[in-house]
Amino acid sequence: MGWGKIRRGFRRARLSWTNDDRTVAVGVCAAQLPAAWLLSLFSGSVEDDYGVGIGGPALGLGLACALLFAPLVLPILGLVQTVAQITPAALLAHLSVRRLRGPGWAWHLLYVVLLGACWAMLPAAWWGRPFTATALVLAALGTLPVLGVAYARRRARATERRWGALGVWWRGGLGCFGLCGLALVGGLLVTATGLIEEYEPPKLSAAQLAGLWRGDDGAALKLLPGGRAQLTDLPAEPEFGADSAEDFEVCDGMGTWWLDTEGRDDRWGGQGPQERDGVVVRLDDDCAEQTYWTIGGTAHEPELFVLFGDPDAGDLRILKRD
Repeated sequence: MGWGKIRRGFRRARLSWTNDDRTVAVGVCAAQLPAAWLLSLFSGSVEDDYGVGIGGPALGLGLACALLFAPLVLPILGLVQTVAQITPAALLAHLSVRRLRGPGWAWHLLYVVLLGACWAMLPAAWWGRPFTATALVLAALGTLPVLGVAYARRRARATERRWGALGVWWRGGLGCFGLCGLALVGGLLVTATGLIEEYEPPKLSAAQLAGLWRGDDGAALKLLPGGRAQLTDLPAEPEFGADSAEDFEVCDGMGTWWLDTEGRDDRWGGQGPQERDGVVVRLDDDCAEQTYWTIGGTAHEPELFVLFGDPDAGDLRILKRD
């Protein structure tokens, strides 16, 4: 008896969530993603980008590809969000309305937030992403589709006419441009007013840098007071002219280190591309050339990093204090 009522309840919930509702949800989900991407660019300025980025002709080509493939990719991403977050929340909201009463859109928003928190556990567990920030982003991305579906339903009841797929998508296109404009203006305003401050790398003394730094694959760099260094499976710049397909060499042994506070690298005649403080490590043997480890992270959690290979898409190696 109990299971029969539950099955009937879920069946009514599925019937309450129509194809028109799904179409509106997918359209709104897809329309908001470019604006969310723009906002992520502004928020990303408060974090260390480790010098990884695309600029010049590569940036223009990347934007051209994004514009070309956006009409194909955005509907797919909108469908994924609708299936994973918006639709399950709608079914749970319908059951809650029947049993507990209250506005359906409010229940829908509540379950969208809860499902966003559940999905945020995956990147937090697998990739170490901050759970709270990810959950808030997913909750924000779920809010507009819920309100869009509620508005479309109310309009359909008032006019006794529903939007077709074509009507949803051309309105979604207009909304996409409007949201992108708002995101761009808002991002520029908060940046200009100082509400979002650009990332500033920490300033560390030689005494603060001394100690053990560890990276991936067992890499370790021990900076000893007095300028000596001990390397274990540490990636380093390959020798000039070396016949190797690798962008770095893995070295062990002893060497020297010093703090460069002028943002320069002797390998480039003192006029290199570095713009931050860094640690120059040179081995005693001929395993590799000296390597410039740039200081990054924060004052509480400092890091040393180096980018091997192509500056736009190289191999980033990071060392963290042990």
